[in-house]
Amino acid sequence: MRCAKAGKAHKTKEKPPVLRVVYQWLGVPIMPQERLDKILSGTGRFSRSEAALLIKAGRVAVDGRTALSRALKCEPGPSCITVDGEALDCRRFRYVIMNKPQGYVCSTEDRREKTVMELLDGPLQNLGLFPAGRLDKDAEGLLLLTNDGALAHEITSPSKKVDKLYFAEIDGSISERDVEAFASGIALADGTVCLPAVLAAAPGGVLVTLREGKYHQVKRMLAAIGKHVIYLKRIAIGGLELDEALKPGEYRELTDEINRIWSACSATDPRPLAPSP
Repeated sequence: MRCAKAGKAHKTKEKPPVLRVVYQWLGVPIMPQERLDKILSGTGRFSRSEAALLIKAGRVAVDGRTALSRALKCEPGPSCITVDGEALDCRRFRYVIMNKPQGYVCSTEDRREKTVMELLDGPLQNLGLFPAGRLDKDAEGLLLLTNDGALAHEITSPSKKVDKLYFAEIDGSISERDVEAFASGIALADGTVCLPAVLAAAPGGVLVTLREGKYHQVKRMLAAIGKHVIYLKRIAIGGLELDEALKPGEYRELTDEINRIWSACSATDPRPLAPSP
């Protein structure tokens, strides 16, 4: 992480065009700079006013040097900014994988229902996280929470062709005709035609792989072939699988695992729909 040189007025100079070209040639990312107080509040641990007071008290250091102004601009990143000697996690984007339990809705707030955001502890609730895609209230399984709007769009947009894999327990069994109906693009009860999807038998139920996220889509697709869903669980998004070590309601932050989803988004199109395992 690089910070603007600390001067008396803490003015930030733009990198000259030639230097930018060199950075690009070397593959060095050039991140936009932000005010120090904004970076501190972005960690979810301090409000903007609390951050200003910490800086004024001389308790904040940037690259080992005491920060003299809340207006100091630097590039967010790990281990550059400290408060009372403690390094802060100042990553711009955060990614949390959750094993969503039944009984919670996938929204940031709801006056009548419990939301998945209520399951998060402490600072994570102050980072502007939101569900990247939804799961029904009575469904469980893999849910990604992030403040990265670009990634959320990549996951939810059908044009990006990111596979979502679900396990469903149903009343009855499927036929080859049902499999073919999913593969050709099944029509729902209201006449909506879905994109091609994969339906496969699995121990105790079926596996469904699709690239859309319509309202109650898996249940409605299975209802279209006369099957009622008793239990529904999402087990993968792109190359990211549910961490089975997480019990319902538990979560953890992702590290470079998130690249599995970015890889799925950036793969060359058109891609064939991944078969259910």
